[in-house]
Amino acid sequence: MAFISVADELKRKAIISVENKFITKYLPELEPFAVKVYLFAVYVAQTEQGNFSTDDFAKKLNVTEEQLLEYFEYLSEWELVTITSRSPLQITVLDCENVYGTPKRLNTEKYSGLYEEIQEIISERMVSQNEFRDYLLFLQEDGLERNALVMIINYCVNLKGKDIRSQYIKKVVKSFCTDGDLTVAKVEERLSSYSLSTPILLKILSACSIKRAPEVEDGELLKKWLSIGFSDEAICFTAKNFKTKSLERLDTVLNELSKNRRFDVKEIDDYKKNKDNLYKSVIEVAKTLGIYISDPTNYLETYYSVWIDYGFSNEAIRAIASYCFLCGRNSFDLMNDFVEELYKNAYVDDETLIKHLDELNEDNRFIKRLHNICGFTREVKLHDRQSLARWRDWGFNNEMILKAAELSAGKNNAIAAMNYLLAQWKNSSIYTIEQIPAKKAVQKKVMQKNIAEDWLEALNELKANGKTD
Repeated sequence: MAFISVADELKRKAIISVENKFITKYLPELEPFAVKVYLFAVYVAQTEQGNFSTDDFAKKLNVTEEQLLEYFEYLSEWELVTITSRSPLQITVLDCENVYGTPKRLNTEKYSGLYEEIQEIISERMVSQNEFRDYLLFLQEDGLERNALVMIINYCVNLKGKDIRSQYIKKVVKSFCTDGDLTVAKVEERLSSYSLSTPILLKILSACSIKRAPEVEDGELLKKWLSIGFSDEAICFTAKNFKTKSLERLDTVLNELSKNRRFDVKEIDDYKKNKDNLYKSVIEVAKTLGIYISDPTNYLETYYSVWIDYGFSNEAIRAIASYCFLCGRNSFDLMNDFVEELYKNAYVDDETLIKHLDELNEDNRFIKRLHNICGFTREVKLHDRQSLARWRDWGFNNEMILKAAELSAGKNNAIAAMNYLLAQWKNSSIYTIEQIPAKKAVQKKVMQKNIAEDWLEALNELKANGKTD
């Protein structure tokens, strides 16, 4: 008789299928709870429970969603599942034929005594064989030195206590391996930098009203902030004045300040005080340009803050926006091109800028007069202003340009005709109305005279030949 048999009642019940290789190859090696997570994932997938959420899954197994993700990450390392999306969390259960998913044989004899050493450090809970196996993988596959691993574990225990969770330790160890800090010297150097930054981190945590000891991740964030250009004082000032209650939120605010080139305490203070007004100003510029924006943040960082740094006042920027709207530059990109042109020519202070805009508006009105003469109804374009500027560079005043428009009106391409005519006048040094020759009238009379003489000659010839009818 077989050691295990199945009752007839069980055979008739609904079941799910689990690969034999999972039972023979993986189950003996996996963490016990990871087996639960895998089997329940297979059950949910095979019964096609489409409305079953991550929260439902976590509650069913009595774990947090964070812990659930950690177990799925653990299973993905064995290539039993793959995480196709983290937000929202989406998992695909794989088959058990993956080569890389095969449990790895570890040379435990090489690391004799290491388990006892780690257990002594983590003294308030049991280090499972699966946890120890993961530590051995860091040594064998990543090349982490044995004593370097012990140093990292000891550091984590000093931070979190002797009942520290294995997931946290493995996360920290993995960060060292990823960055290539594998030797005792490298780990010691990095941990020393964490120790040196602890007083600063304590101040930052206090400014955020966070009551806990600094962690490894905090040191990494501090390193990032300092490399960007923030001082300790600026970071603490930001944390306090922006009321950031977490380092993640502080990181977001500092990134925003960095994009807006605000690094000094005074710059940050001014930005904080004026932020609401700046947002309103950006929206107002958008309305002036005739466009709608739902979130002014990106426009503030990319355009408005840059214009303010150039020295343009809020009033000046609004005046520029009005001019751009009238000229068809109704987008932030096109307006930015014009602002760059103004900045290049030092039209920055309000008085000089307004005077320049008035001149440009006067030019636009003059170009409209030219358009009316030529029979155009379109808006003034950039090439119109470029043509006017070129004609003035040639030395022609408005009177001469208007005259050229009158003489070119009705032509197929009136602007081309104006260019041709004004170029002729320039090469002939004709710069006043009086100097313009009455060429067209003379040519017409000569043409009429020549035609009359030709007809008369032809008539006389006919008479001479007796052909008068």
